[in-house]
Amino acid sequence: MSSPRKCLSGKIGPSILNSDLSNLASECQRMLDSGADYLHLDVMDGHFVPNLTFGHPIVKCLRPKMPNAMFEMHMMVEPAERWIEDMAASGANMYTFHYEATQDVPGCVRKIKEAGMKAGISIKPGTKVEVLDPFIDLVDTVLIMTVEPGFGGQKFMADMMPKIEYLREHFSDLDIGVDGGVSLDTIQMCANAGANMIVSGSALMKSDNPREVMQTLRNTVEDSIQKSQLER
Repeated sequence: MSSPRKCLSGKIGPSILNSDLSNLASECQRMLDSGADYLHLDVMDGHFVPNLTFGHPIVKCLRPKMPNAMFEMHMMVEPAERWIEDMAASGANMYTFHYEATQDVPGCVRKIKEAGMKAGISIKPGTKVEVLDPFIDLVDTVLIMTVEPGFGGQKFMADMMPKIEYLREHFSDLDIGVDGGVSLDTIQMCANAGANMIVSGSALMKSDNPREVMQTLRNTVEDSIQKSQLER
């Protein structure tokens, strides 16, 4: 069992890759104004995953326009260490890398922390969750993928929920994120499994009322957290 960290809370991070990328700053601000706790920015290199998105220059441009926003960088890049310094210098707050994209998880985490960012670690759907056990105490959050990384709009993989359940059972105070196909239809499964950091793309970006959707997602998670604490 990991050492106590902090009281868990539900946090919503819109995935801005699903936004109108021609109006990226205004789309990010729209999500923050709707109650987002942080912004989830997907960085893909065309190598670790088949798609290509954006890099640190975009982050550097966004930072002055929203100086207080929390930027979580989901780094779907290989090697995972390659962009740590650049992302830190551009204003990123959290650097979430993939277990599969580095030969040295502790070294990668150390570099992230030395650069002044929080460290997150993520695994693809085909990777067993137990591989993360030795590294949980090193990182700030674990991100469980419920789609294959690389493209938005995929179908939610419900069979990934046991990974979240495993982490919540063994590391009760860990921030556990879930990413991929999370919507009003799937949030209850995520919350019941124990996820508290909710990445949602299309469900928020394409909604006529993202504030309402965000609040529903958050309330579902908070209700599940309270229920689990009562059952301890």
